[in-house]
Amino acid sequence: MTSQSAIIRVLIADDHLIVRQGLATIINRNPEMTVIAQAENGQQAIDYFREYQPDVTLMDLRMPEVGGVEAISAICAEFKPARIIVLTTYDGDEDIYRGLHAGAQGYLLKDTKSNELLNAIRTVACGQQYIPPEVGAKLVQRLNNPELRERELEVLGLMARGMSNSDIATALSISENTVKTHVNRILSKLGVSDRTQAVIVAIKRGIVSL
Repeated sequence: MTSQSAIIRVLIADDHLIVRQGLATIINRNPEMTVIAQAENGQQAIDYFREYQPDVTLMDLRMPEVGGVEAISAICAEFKPARIIVLTTYDGDEDIYRGLHAGAQGYLLKDTKSNELLNAIRTVACGQQYIPPEVGAKLVQRLNNPELRERELEVLGLMARGMSNSDIATALSISENTVKTHVNRILSKLGVSDRTQAVIVAIKRGIVSL
């Protein structure tokens, strides 16, 4: 928040118009805050951040063109003091980890009550983090889980698209035996016994999206 103004200037980034309008109504009713711009995708969020340099940005995770995590990374790389809160329907531990790791200072779900949303905006505007206990618990869970390597993430993503080991081998230009090795490691790291369960767990945790 700038010292020149007591009003917290908020940028909203969400691809759903009705969500943006609802958030803007809640925020603009509060005399301490005002919505200065609304972006409908990640690229627009980056462009609007450069133009308006808001005190706080509310960022959805899944948006067209440029996703929320990529937008947060780009903004934080260019503007170190950027203060961003992820506001999403996704509560998977991997979603939380990626959002905060990219540079967000807060993480809220869209079923958050309006008074908690406003409190989170005030907190992050003051330079502090806002991590609800349930989000913090999932972040700890994520940090304690075995990390999937980049190639394993690629294989898992193709598994989620319904590809067989043979198809994956062709797509990645590797042998089918190598694919089997990756699949076995993926099953072990996710704590499941078959590839269907692996895909279900991966989607639930936000490791892959369809």
